[in-house]
Amino acid sequence: MATDRRLQKHHPPSLLSIRRWRVTVVALVLCALCAPPSDAADISPTRFTTSNGMTVLVLEQHFLPIVEIHALIKAGSAQDPTEKAGLANLVAGLLDEGTTTRSSKQLAEQIDFVGGSLGAQADEDFTTASARILKKDIDLGFTLLADVLQRPVFPKQEFDRVRAQILGEITSDNDDPGHVAMKAFNQLVFQNHPYRWPVNGTEETLGKITLADVQTFYAKEYLPNQVILTIVCDVTAEQATALVQTHFGSWKKGAVQSRTAKKPAVIDKKVAQLIEKDLTQSTIVIGHSGISRTNPDFYAVTVMNHVLGAGGFSSRLMDTIRDKQGLAYGITSHYDARLMPGSFWINLQTRTETTNQAINGVLTEMKTIREAPVSDQELADAKAFLMGSFPLRLDSTAKLAQVLAQVEFFGLGFDYFSHYPKWIERVTKEDVQRVARQYLDPQRYALVVVGNIAKAKVRH
Repeated sequence: MATDRRLQKHHPPSLLSIRRWRVTVVALVLCALCAPPSDAADISPTRFTTSNGMTVLVLEQHFLPIVEIHALIKAGSAQDPTEKAGLANLVAGLLDEGTTTRSSKQLAEQIDFVGGSLGAQADEDFTTASARILKKDIDLGFTLLADVLQRPVFPKQEFDRVRAQILGEITSDNDDPGHVAMKAFNQLVFQNHPYRWPVNGTEETLGKITLADVQTFYAKEYLPNQVILTIVCDVTAEQATALVQTHFGSWKKGAVQSRTAKKPAVIDKKVAQLIEKDLTQSTIVIGHSGISRTNPDFYAVTVMNHVLGAGGFSSRLMDTIRDKQGLAYGITSHYDARLMPGSFWINLQTRTETTNQAINGVLTEMKTIREAPVSDQELADAKAFLMGSFPLRLDSTAKLAQVLAQVEFFGLGFDYFSHYPKWIERVTKEDVQRVARQYLDPQRYALVVVGNIAKAKVRH
């Protein structure tokens, strides 16, 4: 993130600044340690829409003097031009590299002086920008976040530097077999689809992005009527409303770009990509297209996936592939549910000579959960874990702000917080088997193997 880059490019802070920073950090840590767990049933934010179209959610939290201001902009890498993947991420990385009123150094010094944080990052479906500060500095937090969202100037030298840094990160990622495998897997599953490329792009696409592209993307996508602003803090809804009006009221709304929701092309046969690297282990990713976050089967799929491979040591994949066959140290399955249907995949690393055995073992477990109901104990354990761990997703102001914004973004409704355990509890063994048959396909899938392909002798 941009705040990390600034630690490298600016002079060390003064001794007085360091002392003030330490005091503030200690206060924030103590507050966090003393924070009571969130009661999901009590999460009921105030929601309103400003005259310029911004959706605002205010959740009063009066037991902590911490303010989390979280902006979700409804534009992510899915809006990147195909030949310029990485554009949304580059725009996000440049937001706090200078505004019409502050240089990047001034932004960094002002937020660091009060021990707060300020940053932005892009995802596939949206971009987030946030500020976290103590209550006494709330006006500064609003000021700085409003400044980077409304008045970035995208200096040419910072554009060149940040783009070069991202290119360096991409080059480094290319040495990671797990990253290489997932990149290849996404290209197989999401052909001609916005989710095909990594959020930060590729060396080829990033090199095509110009400063004009950054400015155009910002002007087109960064509009108040494209923003969900979530405020979790020790202030009243009335106080938060006044702050929003003061700092964001003059932001001019604009025409929202039309979005075309696309489904990934269906994989109608086995497809594979074998990537040669001189390694002693094979990195394997196997899967296919998945579901969207708004799919009504989301909760049944969540329970099924927990039993299959997302449940850690209690999952079937871990039991068979790791414990019984000794083929991998770890293995897990994922459903990446997004605005458009995401992907399902299983990933693991195994010894080169056991590559085919591991692949066959994974496919066997996919078939087994489709063919017979899960046991009563498996179902009970999965539901107990999912319901019991749910409050941990809400145990800080930052987590609360993020989840609230996404609940609004996906249109889940604020009864989501009280209904989530009920929706999980309602899942039956029949539901698990039904969604396994519908959303798992051990016959038509994408397979990627990175490793010593000649020795592995992969059969597919």
